[in-house]
Amino acid sequence: MPQRNSNSDAAWLRQVVRLFVVLTSLCLEPWPASAKEDWSLEGRGTLFYTTDVGLFSATRRLSLDGDPTQPAIDSKLTNKGSDMVFEPLLTVTRSLTNGLGRLDLNVQGQGFIFTDNPQFNHGTMRLIAIQDLSPNTRVHARFYYAPSQFLGDNEERLSGQKLLTAENVTSYIWATRLIHDVTPDLSVRLLGRYGMRRYNEAFSERNTDFWTIGPHVDWRVAHNLKLGLSYHYERGLAEGRNQPQFVDDTSYINHYLTADADVELTDRLSLLTAFHYEYNIWTSGLAGDERNGAHETIYQGEVILAYHLTDSVQGFGGVQHSIRKESFDSSSAKETNLGIGLSAGF
Repeated sequence: MPQRNSNSDAAWLRQVVRLFVVLTSLCLEPWPASAKEDWSLEGRGTLFYTTDVGLFSATRRLSLDGDPTQPAIDSKLTNKGSDMVFEPLLTVTRSLTNGLGRLDLNVQGQGFIFTDNPQFNHGTMRLIAIQDLSPNTRVHARFYYAPSQFLGDNEERLSGQKLLTAENVTSYIWATRLIHDVTPDLSVRLLGRYGMRRYNEAFSERNTDFWTIGPHVDWRVAHNLKLGLSYHYERGLAEGRNQPQFVDDTSYINHYLTADADVELTDRLSLLTAFHYEYNIWTSGLAGDERNGAHETIYQGEVILAYHLTDSVQGFGGVQHSIRKESFDSSSAKETNLGIGLSAGF
């Protein structure tokens, strides 16, 4: 049985730790007295009811600024029952002015805490830098880290016995956006990202490297209405493509399209809507692999109503609904999330 390269994984972990230390030190180290700086803190807490704990995290991350191309979700990982989930989010930002203009450095931590299914509990971290390049242009760099996320109990392939085993994945994603304001009401962005997903030993043939590119457009068509349209092309290559003995190649080509509309109903009340579509083409050429010649289609919609209680405190509630269908499955996987929460900035 082939083994994962533990030295390689350890090297990647050391790089992640180094990056965290470097970016955190940028936030904390003293800058020249002439630099204009400011600190801010934002906290958010959301309580969700989900109809499927197995799909909750994938649905929550399927968004333009999230991680829309989640790991392969097999049918054994879905229909795991309902639960209540608490999702805390904390963001610390240091804002500075340097020779190029404004620079924002922030650290963001997010958690997912399940009431009746604690094995799904996990957290993520984001390190973000936003640098002005000119009055109308800026660059946005981000590192995303999601360690040891439990996906569920699945059939492993390495032993040849298809035993039910816990499937876990760790994601590392580096992303850059170049943002340009064409007019005060029209903004265009170009996204590029590279990522790695590293699985536990039993599913190591699913270790995947991927890259993404795509344009985004935001247009304020009226003082109270903003529209957005975005597209991502992504290519993912899994180790299983070179390990035909396991008949499990999760390599893919992904097309992701999203459209959103933000409506200011009153000075304090806003309506946020989004629709997401994914077409995932499995590129396995392995004989006997269920993904050989197959594809996956995902439709997801969400509606959020947000109300500003004060200038710094906001309450919100919303619903998400997703439908996932593999071409080799006779049925689709559906999930709904209902959430209510509060956010505050300082």
